[in-house]
Amino acid sequence: MPYRVLIPQDVSEAGKAYLRDRGYEIKMGSGVSVETLKSEVGDCHGILARTARYPAEVLRAGRHLKVIGRHGVGVDNIDIQAATELGIYVTNAPESNAGSVAEHTIGLIIAAARNFVQCDGALRRGNFEIRNQLIGEDIEGKVLGLIGVGKVGRRVARKASRGLDMKVIGYDPFSDHALVPEVEFSDSIQEVLRTADFVSLHLPANEQTMGLIDKAGLLMMKSSAFLINVARGGIVRENDLVEVLSERRIAGAALDVFTEEPPDPSNPLLELDNVIVTPHNAALTRECMDRMALHAARGIDEVLSGRTPTWPVNEPRIR
Repeated sequence: MPYRVLIPQDVSEAGKAYLRDRGYEIKMGSGVSVETLKSEVGDCHGILARTARYPAEVLRAGRHLKVIGRHGVGVDNIDIQAATELGIYVTNAPESNAGSVAEHTIGLIIAAARNFVQCDGALRRGNFEIRNQLIGEDIEGKVLGLIGVGKVGRRVARKASRGLDMKVIGYDPFSDHALVPEVEFSDSIQEVLRTADFVSLHLPANEQTMGLIDKAGLLMMKSSAFLINVARGGIVRENDLVEVLSERRIAGAALDVFTEEPPDPSNPLLELDNVIVTPHNAALTRECMDRMALHAARGIDEVLSGRTPTWPVNEPRIR
């Protein structure tokens, strides 16, 4: 009997074809609730996972489950400890989306500096004079502060420095500084917050980073500065951000991620005119969707073929 791979949320045909070509049977899921996942994973050996939650009870229901291939980078939706204890490999796709997310970051910086969203809305309402009422600013010569200089942050630094002539500073005690000559590294997050005209977050979500950017940190920023977050919503304390933005203590924010996703329609961030929002789609280009599906499928194939995965997240107890 061929190995069976559950795909609860549809992915690019490239990933599915990769699995089929190697003899796997694909089982398309019918929903992403915990109960649905539990009922559908029982006869599967792998899961190609997107954004649904995979708590321990889902993993335990996978009697034959050997691997979860994450479609993307973040694995905060998967109980890694439970997977490890149950002998389930978790792999991800860290090389798949960095360029796409970096491009989205640069787009948000430009949109924030030049008031694209506000001007678009005003002009559609007949206000051509918005051109004289809301003045943007040049990006050349401004300081971009990166908190997190990993795969995405490095690409953002290169694009901003080489393409936009920005000065780039950063904080990341785990980054190989030699890989990013474009970045002037700081000794503290606080120094980045105080200095930058644009602060861009590129951190994973974990116990150390959740709630890292709070009111005290936001108030260190220049009143003319913008916060960019394409990482994870929980890294920023949303209530604090709403307060600081409402009081115009910083110029604005551009957010691709939220603490709760999808955000509640009553979330005050959606009402503020100094906030640009996108629906967690920084990585959702056609090319990147192909790469994420392919790399997740590759991780599944490596494990089920008895090979060491290229991008392991954990070291499971083999069962």
